[in-house]
Amino acid sequence: MCGFIGIYKTGDNSVIHRSALTQSLIEINHRGPDENNIWMDEKGRAALGHARLSIIGLDNGLQPISADNGQLQIVVNGEFYEFEKIRSELQAKGYQFSTNSDSEIALHLYREYGIPGLERLRGEFSLVLYNGHHNTMVLMRDRMGIKPLYYAQHDGAIYVGSEIKAILAAGVPAIWDEDSYTSRGFYLRDRSLFKGINSVPPGHQLFITPGGIKQNCYWDIEYNSAEELQNNHFNEEELVAQVHDAIEESVSLRLRSDVPMGVYLSGGIDSSAMLGMASQLSGTKMDAFNLSFTDMNDYDENRFARLAAEHSGARFHTIPVTQDDLADNFTQALWHNETPFFNAHGVAKYMLSGSVRDAGFKTVLTGEGADEVFAGYPHFRRDMILFNNQNQDAGLISSLTKKLEESESGYSRPDMPEDINWMLKQLGHGVSWLDNQAGWFKALEKMYNTSTRQKFSNVAPYQQFYNQLDHRRIEGLDPVHRSMYLWAKSYLPNFVLTTLGDRMEMANSIEGRVPLLDHKLVELAARMPVSVKVKGSTEKHIFREAMKPYLPEDLYKRKKHYFRAPPATLMQKGRLYQLVRDTLSSQELEKLPFFEASKVRSLLDNLPQMTRHQQALIDPMLMELTSLCLLQKQFSIGTEAKLHSKVAA
Repeated sequence: MCGFIGIYKTGDNSVIHRSALTQSLIEINHRGPDENNIWMDEKGRAALGHARLSIIGLDNGLQPISADNGQLQIVVNGEFYEFEKIRSELQAKGYQFSTNSDSEIALHLYREYGIPGLERLRGEFSLVLYNGHHNTMVLMRDRMGIKPLYYAQHDGAIYVGSEIKAILAAGVPAIWDEDSYTSRGFYLRDRSLFKGINSVPPGHQLFITPGGIKQNCYWDIEYNSAEELQNNHFNEEELVAQVHDAIEESVSLRLRSDVPMGVYLSGGIDSSAMLGMASQLSGTKMDAFNLSFTDMNDYDENRFARLAAEHSGARFHTIPVTQDDLADNFTQALWHNETPFFNAHGVAKYMLSGSVRDAGFKTVLTGEGADEVFAGYPHFRRDMILFNNQNQDAGLISSLTKKLEESESGYSRPDMPEDINWMLKQLGHGVSWLDNQAGWFKALEKMYNTSTRQKFSNVAPYQQFYNQLDHRRIEGLDPVHRSMYLWAKSYLPNFVLTTLGDRMEMANSIEGRVPLLDHKLVELAARMPVSVKVKGSTEKHIFREAMKPYLPEDLYKRKKHYFRAPPATLMQKGRLYQLVRDTLSSQELEKLPFFEASKVRSLLDNLPQMTRHQQALIDPMLMELTSLCLLQKQFSIGTEAKLHSKVAA
């Protein structure tokens, strides 16, 4: 895994300065501390910079990689699997390789087949390819959005980078995107908190030419329709075997590395299964790393992780984490994240990757993705019970429905925001994760200042989200599959794979490999009925059965537990809570363009009188507010109005 910066000149009067690329690479050196390099087009039309973390081809994988006498240049962040097979095929066609890196296959696939050649790539990646023959630049992001890719237009140039900070360092100003924040576009769409800086959506390509930018979707999740699933007869044993074999292939491909590999082990069935399968396939004793929240047992899964490590014969490493540790690492982890935390679990993952690096590792297997691919979240189970319970045990569904009616903690159906009601009307059924968010988002809106209320009272976040979807992808789907698709288009790439994935891993130069998001596995699971994913009260049923041989009995039977750090509000004498209070008592809160400071501080003052349950519900909002204040300070983020006033002056 690596990091890169690219600049494409669009204005006649603009000039690309080498110093801009140098500064960008300094900012993202954590993504590639092993070596870096810069290429600049001799005609001044484009430039690329690359910071390398060497995983494959350790001695000769320097990028950018070039061909056609320098007319073709490519930088890659990520890993391509099955690259040996493709490399041999290209060599048989006469292509000569200058490196042992897997990245080089992309360049020669493009030379031989054009853009369709790039669509053969399998793995976790983002790339930028410059074609000097035609003065065009191609950007491409992997199918599920595992690796980040951003772009911006500013002052006669287009900037592209692995992280936002690289683009800012190259000269794009840091300005709050107030519309993106109030519309949650930084989670729900391809926006960021920084005005004019967008992400390339998962499974998309961007083509930059002198005529402008064109975006193309080259891959998307295609669920079988409800009618197709109803008419097909499925043999569960065969499906279990297919899932097992697909995961085995995916894990096997990701064990290929020229450096030592570890495994993140949370204590859930996903990472435990990856450890068990990887141990068996490699025939070696793996190293497993677990976070242990030592000052609040309700959030600590260390004993389950230890059980999985013992079952697989792994070397077990515990990384103890306290609230004070989270406070000490919060600001630095946030700088890497570039988007707010609503829980400190991202900070804990940052600490985990640091410990893995200190232990001498560069790459890890993770269990991320099983919940998205096999419907593992409780909100998907709720969707099944309420809206999609075909082919389920009627008596069990009746019992589960009654339990839902008795306890709907966290769901906010009464007084739903109008735009969510509108979206649910279009869908024809509920979506539990939207239902869950409604109350939290309304509480946040109550903190808005008058100016924000006036400008963005009708922003309709979820209507905007729905309108930008490819509706052909959700037409005729089962409700649970629709809910899964909506999640995959928003919180999976923009939160799960960022805050709990790439950014916290690469912050410490750790490459995370995600076998459960291999696109071939995703395609296989999308063809399977909801009833084998959520079976009664059991989530991820088909995955659980396929991975049973690798799991201790207690874990095989264990229900889904969210990975969460203990809320700061529950330990009000700890340093993390003190960080929240100090930050929200500072002048940074007044500088934020969104909130009424007095309302936020009144909420803080009332916290001691709240129940522990109420405090835990308020905690995500306080963490986001704290994050926004600190991000504003770290990146010197201003407002568009202030920028215009400076220009005028």
